[in-house]
Amino acid sequence: MLDYADAAETAEESVHEGLKHLTLGSRKNMCVNPKVNKLASATAINERCLELQQSKTLPANRCPYLPTQDNKPLVHDFRDRALAEIQDIEDLGTVGRKVGICPYYATRTAIRPSEVHMFITVINSNGQLMDNQIVTLPYPLLLQKSAREALDISLHDHIIIIDEAHNLMDAISAMYSASISLKQLELGRAQLMLYLQKFRNRLKGKNRVYVTQIVRVIDSLVGFLKANATAAGVVSISDLLAGKGVDQINMFKLSKYIQESRLARKVDGYVTFVEDQSSKDVAVIDSTQPKERSTPVLTLIENFLMALMNPSKEGRFFRTQEEHDGGIGLQYMLLDPTYHFREIVDEARAVILAGGTMSPMDDYIKHLFAYVPRERIMLLSCNHVIPPSNLLAWSIAQDSQGNEFNFTFQNRNSTATIQSAGRTLLELIRSIPDGVVAFFSSYSYLDACVRAWKQPSTSGLSLWQQLNTAKPVFLEPRSGHATNDTASGRPTKTASAATESLLASYASAIHDSPGHQGALLLSVINGSLSEGINFSDHLGRAVIVFGLPFPNPHSPEWKAKMEYIASKESSPAAGKAAAQEFYENATMRAVNQAVGRAIRHKDDFAGIYLVDRRYGGERIRGKLPGWIKGSLRHSSGMGEVLQGTREFFKSKEHM
Repeated sequence: MLDYADAAETAEESVHEGLKHLTLGSRKNMCVNPKVNKLASATAINERCLELQQSKTLPANRCPYLPTQDNKPLVHDFRDRALAEIQDIEDLGTVGRKVGICPYYATRTAIRPSEVHMFITVINSNGQLMDNQIVTLPYPLLLQKSAREALDISLHDHIIIIDEAHNLMDAISAMYSASISLKQLELGRAQLMLYLQKFRNRLKGKNRVYVTQIVRVIDSLVGFLKANATAAGVVSISDLLAGKGVDQINMFKLSKYIQESRLARKVDGYVTFVEDQSSKDVAVIDSTQPKERSTPVLTLIENFLMALMNPSKEGRFFRTQEEHDGGIGLQYMLLDPTYHFREIVDEARAVILAGGTMSPMDDYIKHLFAYVPRERIMLLSCNHVIPPSNLLAWSIAQDSQGNEFNFTFQNRNSTATIQSAGRTLLELIRSIPDGVVAFFSSYSYLDACVRAWKQPSTSGLSLWQQLNTAKPVFLEPRSGHATNDTASGRPTKTASAATESLLASYASAIHDSPGHQGALLLSVINGSLSEGINFSDHLGRAVIVFGLPFPNPHSPEWKAKMEYIASKESSPAAGKAAAQEFYENATMRAVNQAVGRAIRHKDDFAGIYLVDRRYGGERIRGKLPGWIKGSLRHSSGMGEVLQGTREFFKSKEHM
C-alpha cells in the first residue's frame, strides 16, 4: 500500500517537462496576412508590415493579426501552442492563422519561457544536467548584435550550434557590408530636399542642421563618383568625404540622429504620400524608381553611411561598376569576420560549427578562432553514411583522344577545350543511367560551351543535338530567367519560380524516361542549384564538375581580401602563401558543396567526376572531403573511366 507522501513523491518523479523548442523566422516566412505575404519580395513584405503599424494608419487599415494589449489572450494561446510540441515555421504559420495572431511577433513573446537563445543547453553553470531547451533562428538574428538586442536574446552560458557553417564567414561579411549606386544617391538627395522643403519650418533647428549635413555628405559621395568615373578599385574614406564642409561634421552624432529619428522612414512616407497625390515634383525624382514598393532609397543610403561613419580596419571601400546598366556606385566590404563573431564566442559556453561539407577546415581556425587557444578547438570529421562501395569517384585529366584537360582562365575558352569537354560529357552520360548534373565554373562559361556545342557539324548532328539524344538537356536559369535554353532569353519568371519550374521539369523527364535514359542538367558552381538541392536517387546518379571555379584574383574585392590576409603574416612569403591558401580553400568549398548534391541518404549511390588535370595534384586533392578523397581514382585514360562507370552502375541494377 502507498501512503499519501509516497504517492506525491512518485507523482512528482513521473512529471517531466519535455523538450521546449521555438522557431524564429522572418516576416516573409511567418506572415499570415494575405494582403502582405503575397508581395513579391521580403523587402516589400517588411516595409508593408511596418507601414500597417504606423500611428497615421487608419485603425480599419491596420494589420488585424498584430499583437496588441486587447488580444493578449490570443498571444498567450499562441505561445502555449508553440511550446507544447516541436513545430517548424510552416506549423507556426498554421497555428497563427488558427489562433488569429501574427506568428512573427507572437513567437517573440515565447522566447523567455523557452529560457534559451539559440539551440541546445544541456548543462547549467553548476554542471547540473537540465532539460533540453531549443530555439532555432536564421543567421541574421544570431550574428547581428542589434538583432539579438532587439529580441532580448542573451547567449550567455548557452551552446550555439550553427548548421550549414560553410556559409558562416560569407554570411558575416555580407551582413556588415553595404553598397549604394550613384542613381540611388541622387534619388535620395532629391527626396531629402523635397522633404526639407516641405517641413523646413516645422523641423527644430538642430534637426534641420542634421538633414542638411546628410545632404552635404551625399553631395560629397556624388561628387567623388562623378569625378572618378573610371575603372573600379579601392578608395579611401578621406577621398569619399572630401566635399565642402564635410570635415566639420561630427559623423558619430549624425549616425545617432539617423538611427533615432527614423528619418529614412519619415522621408519615404512623405514621398509615398506625394506619389499618391500625383505630385509633379515627385514625377521628376521618381522617374527611375520602380512602381513596386521596395527598400526606401534613404534606407540604402543610411546603411552605407553607417558603414562610412564606423569604418572597421578590417574593411575596405570600393568604387564599383555595374556591367548590366553601366551604373557606378560605392561598396563597403568587410574583409575579416573575426571581430563580429568573437562577441558570440566570448559570451557562449560553446560554439559548434556543423555542416555536411566543410572541408577545407583551416580557414575557420585562422579567420574565426585565431584568438582561441588551439587546445580549446576540437575538430570532428565523420565518414559518410554510405559504404565506400556506393561511391565511384574519378579525377579525369585527359579526354579520349589524349588531350589534357586544363580549364585555366587562359585555356578554357579555346575551341579545342570546349569541344573536348562536350565529347567527354557525351561519353559519360551515355554510360550513366537516370539523372546527371554537370557543373561549370560560371554562367558565362556555360553559355560559351552551349553556343559552341550548338554549332552545326559537317559530319552529322551537332554536339548539342547528340547530348539531347542521349538525355534531354536542361539549363540552370540565370537570375530572373525561366528558360531551359539560354539562347531563348525570355525573362518571364523570378529566379526562384524559374528554378522550381526547372527542377520539376527535370524530375518529370527522368521519371517518365524509358529504360533509365534520364536527363542532363547543366548548372553553375555557386549558382542556385549547387547548394541546398537534393539530387537523390534517380535525380542524381552522377555529378560532373568541369574545371575549378576560381574567382577573379584581379577584381578589387579579391585583391583587397588577399592583401589583407597577407598583411597579417610575419613575412611577405608567409603572407603570399596564406593568401593563396585562402583563395584555394574558398574555391574548393564551392566544389565540395556541388559534388555533395548527389549522395543524400544511406542507401544512395552515385558517381563523381572531377574533370581537370589539377584535381590529380596533391594540393587540390587534399582539400576534398575525406569520403571522396579516400575513394578517388585517377584515370590513365577515358577508356578506363567509361569501363569502370559501366561496371559500377551494372553492379547497382538490383538496388
